[in-house]
Amino acid sequence: MIGEMSKKILEAVLETIPMEFSVLDENDKVLAWNKHDTRIFKRTKTVVGRDVRNCHPPQSLAKVEAILSEMKAGKRDKAEFWIDLKLHDQANADKILIQYFALRDKERNYLGCLECTQNIQYLQSLKGEKRLLD
Repeated sequence: MIGEMSKKILEAVLETIPMEFSVLDENDKVLAWNKHDTRIFKRTKTVVGRDVRNCHPPQSLAKVEAILSEMKAGKRDKAEFWIDLKLHDQANADKILIQYFALRDKERNYLGCLECTQNIQYLQSLKGEKRLLD
């Protein structure tokens, strides 16, 4: 990263980016997440410091473990998938993009994982172009 930001600015940036994320350390412990009050996949504050396996439903646990294992072994840097999910008692499901990114230092050592979730329904509806200030 070029330049530096205060903790206050960094927190504002992380709450403003248009996706929610969770950060895991190299031992699969949950370090932090953003958008606590508006998350698609809600969790309690007691999850901080706990194993990420406690945050996922049993039917997806084997896949999460495989992704993390491959990242630790250096075989994978990214995994992404998408699901259709009804939010807030909607009639139709929205498209939810879920991405996992390996966090690595400059020597490519595994530091942890960034799990990002984003409702991309709006993005899928974009057509044509819209120029700045149009």
